[in-house]
Amino acid sequence: MRPESLMMSFGYKPELSEGALKCPIFQTSTFVFKSAEEGKAFFEVAYGHRLQKPKEHLGLIYSRINNPDLEILENRLTLWDEAEACAVFESGLAAITTVMLEYLKPGDLILYSEPLYGGTDHFISHFLRAMGVQTISFNADHSEKEIIRLVQQSGFSAKLALIYIETPANPTNSLIDIAMCKKIGRHFRKEDKLIPVAVDNTYMGPLWQHPLKLGADIVLYSATKYIGGHSDVIAGACLGSNEIISRIKTLRTFLGNMAGPWTGWLLMRSLETLKPRMEIQGKNAKKIAAWLVKHPKVEKVYYPGLLKKSDPQYATFKKQCLHPGAMLSFDIKGDEKKAFAFLNHLELIKLAVSLGSTESLAEHPATMTHCDMPEPLRKSMHITEKMIRVSIGVEHVDDIIRDMEQALRHV
Repeated sequence: MRPESLMMSFGYKPELSEGALKCPIFQTSTFVFKSAEEGKAFFEVAYGHRLQKPKEHLGLIYSRINNPDLEILENRLTLWDEAEACAVFESGLAAITTVMLEYLKPGDLILYSEPLYGGTDHFISHFLRAMGVQTISFNADHSEKEIIRLVQQSGFSAKLALIYIETPANPTNSLIDIAMCKKIGRHFRKEDKLIPVAVDNTYMGPLWQHPLKLGADIVLYSATKYIGGHSDVIAGACLGSNEIISRIKTLRTFLGNMAGPWTGWLLMRSLETLKPRMEIQGKNAKKIAAWLVKHPKVEKVYYPGLLKKSDPQYATFKKQCLHPGAMLSFDIKGDEKKAFAFLNHLELIKLAVSLGSTESLAEHPATMTHCDMPEPLRKSMHITEKMIRVSIGVEHVDDIIRDMEQALRHV
């Protein structure tokens, strides 16, 4: 069956929970072992002392390590990306930082794309650099040869340990070629040491882009966004092979940043409507982008669906995206004052950060989500005072456009 059908029941047996149609919330801190031998076996696998044997059932120990709500959710999340395993976290940034801490140590090099989500950018620029990790950034305009040259010229090519990209990028929708990044990783690979390619796929969600099929080793989500989709839960997810996720889950156990049973239950609820929600949002976004690009007070619209065949990023879009998405940004003809005038006069669309929820949201990246980026870097990435980012919701598309139209009259 297809993922949207399996979201209703996959991984859950009602007979194990008093016949409850929906998975209950397992609000417990610890679980009872049948025997001391069973407890020993569970801990050996949980703490990474050995791999799980074929057909061995990994039992429940403690909700910091595993919980039925979390395990069923993780099983269901693997379906869209056809991943072997998944780890769920208490936030998207918890998932991102745990991956980086697992694969990077002082002296290592991380190669990453720009722009990134503001929290990720801050963690790389401040925390990782402070702990002695070397960093090199590139953007969508760099070719494979140019990126290889950047790494070689740094003097740390032998220490490259992780390639981290966000595509489409927040908030510019610029696209990074995932397969190209995998080739770069192979170029610098030493013997059998994997240089993993990690992709933040939040902007496209599990529906519209599948990085693992394109060569990525790790795919990350802020599950707060499309997966949660109702602006009522904070969570993150990380997917990949059994080997990779086992490493990440082991570190998660000791950092203690797993999601709780309530978060797991809420996300399972949301997964049941993920596809219809995203389909409506994507359909709305296409119409809104086409309307915005013709508006006399709009200078430029950043949306993959508007790429021309002559654009260098068009080929990347056709190769790895199944849909243009439901996130768009645009430049007002003017400055910060005019951008704020638009934002302050929205009525249906809410002025708030975050994205991917049922309601439409608008924000000002330069002074909000990306305010921590140095101004020269922001401007080089086209994140200027005139840019507005909009997350398109499931409202009637005519009402969203009407709200934008009346707000633009105040510019």
